[in-house]
Amino acid sequence: MKSNASFLYALALILGDFIALLAAFIVAYILRVTLDSRSLINQISSIEYLKTWIMLLPVWLLIFGFLGLYRRNVYDYRWKEMVHLAIGSILGVMTIITYDFIVDEPIFPARLVPAYGLVVGFLLLVLGRTLMRAARMFMWRTGFGVNNVLVIGAGQSLKNFVSGLNHPSRTGYRVVGIATKDELPKKLQHLQIEDYKEALAVVGSTNVYTIVVTGLDDDSRVANEALATAQANHIAYKYIPSQAGMLSNNIDVELFQGLPVVSVHQTALTGWGRIVKRLFDIIASGFGIIILSPVYLLIALVIWLSDFGSPLFKQDRLSRFNTIIHIYKFRTHNKRYSGMSPEEAFTAMGKPQLIKKYRENGDFLKKDPRVTPIGRFLRKTSLDELPQLFNVFKADISLVGPRALVPQELKNYAYKDLILSVKSGITGLAQISGRKSIGFEERRALDLYYVQNWSFWLDIKILFRTVIDVLTGRGAK
Repeated sequence: MKSNASFLYALALILGDFIALLAAFIVAYILRVTLDSRSLINQISSIEYLKTWIMLLPVWLLIFGFLGLYRRNVYDYRWKEMVHLAIGSILGVMTIITYDFIVDEPIFPARLVPAYGLVVGFLLLVLGRTLMRAARMFMWRTGFGVNNVLVIGAGQSLKNFVSGLNHPSRTGYRVVGIATKDELPKKLQHLQIEDYKEALAVVGSTNVYTIVVTGLDDDSRVANEALATAQANHIAYKYIPSQAGMLSNNIDVELFQGLPVVSVHQTALTGWGRIVKRLFDIIASGFGIIILSPVYLLIALVIWLSDFGSPLFKQDRLSRFNTIIHIYKFRTHNKRYSGMSPEEAFTAMGKPQLIKKYRENGDFLKKDPRVTPIGRFLRKTSLDELPQLFNVFKADISLVGPRALVPQELKNYAYKDLILSVKSGITGLAQISGRKSIGFEERRALDLYYVQNWSFWLDIKILFRTVIDVLTGRGAK
């Protein structure tokens, strides 16, 4: 999506909840330990107490996440938000108490501390979210974070939707165009565009962040074109269906003005899942970089001593939203051909006949003359991929994702906009399904499956299979 306002607001909520809960248990400590003269069950210093809670509170926030407290639709229903905050707070305290019971080191200096923390925490959470809501509405009034919407459709549902939605300071949405042939009320006529194709044609050059289709269940052609435009421009697509028009994959349903509004996600990787995946990438890649640092130095030294060339190889690849990134690998080619395209390299070495064979074999040659003996070992063991952990840590790519495409490959890819709706990965379904031994179409189909069916558990399974394949050499060539 072009607008990250909702995502940034969710991150602000996470930070606000963390601060509120930490402050609550600091207050609980002061009330029971500092101000209360009664004896304590456990002698725990304030510093140790604070360190423990800083480490444990992310678990509490995960519970909030699974309860949906960082989704946009919760923000519009205060009673639902407060009920979920209460449930999440109780579950959070119970989880921490259970942990305290299991571990050898005590967490609470007295039994009243979790009770105080629960009550004060709930009050501070409600207060913090109330202030955040007020700040968000203030920003909407100034125009910051407002989501520009193009509405396409017909009938009374379109008029009802636009009338209820077009209040930026209250809803965070601004209708910037209405593609319909219906007669609109006077106050909306300046937004009317009679030809929907004309409206879709300018989406890429305007600040439209969401396309909404309503009242067109009998005209799938318009809806399909709108969805394709949304995918090509990496913006949100929503529709208001009849019962027969409901989809079953990658959707969220919200009620707005009594109408079911369906958000059709380009990928299952949205919202809270996206945050969890990024946190996992940071932790895992950071840990890997530290643990493998001696291996990095050794490989770099061996490559440099072999021909006194640079140990690293940099290549332009595509990641999320068609962003060009620099992927780093250990150099496996002879330094004379490093940086050349396959066509340039094979021509330079006097073997242009290999170009066709290389391309027909899925960009692979079993005995590639560009590759050095050390390079063959690095490729066989996948050690040449290790520098990409730095790309993961920098958020260029993810540990798991579709294969990072070379820009020149893009013209050969159908559904390229869908594949590029998520970050590319070091490993993925294509790599663990035979890596170089499977064809182009199979790799693309596996990438599409991953994008549309992502789950954190799927990432874990892919990483586990990758480790097994690397250790056994299965699939590597």
